[in-house]
Amino acid sequence: MRGVVGRHKQYVEVIVDVAEDGTKTPLTIVWEDGTHYPIACVLDVRPASSKRFAASGVRYTVRVGTVATHLFCEGDRWFVEAKEAPLP
Repeated sequence: MRGVVGRHKQYVEVIVDVAEDGTKTPLTIVWEDGTHYPIACVLDVRPASSKRFAASGVRYTVRVGTVATHLFCEGDRWFVEAKEAPLP
């Protein structure tokens, strides 16, 4: 079986620009292995909850490279819905 088996809530470090009015703009996602993924642009920002996990906060739809994905700000922590690879 190939592809994505499921997803899990993965907390990540995010480099953020905070404007004078408090508006947050995520700039880079830092993965647990230290890899930096620059955010090309923020496509949408809205209060929302993760449908897969019991979490609410602000959902950022961002583009990393050519892929659009969701980045969630839950209080002062950030997470993504990370893909789980199938076991060999």
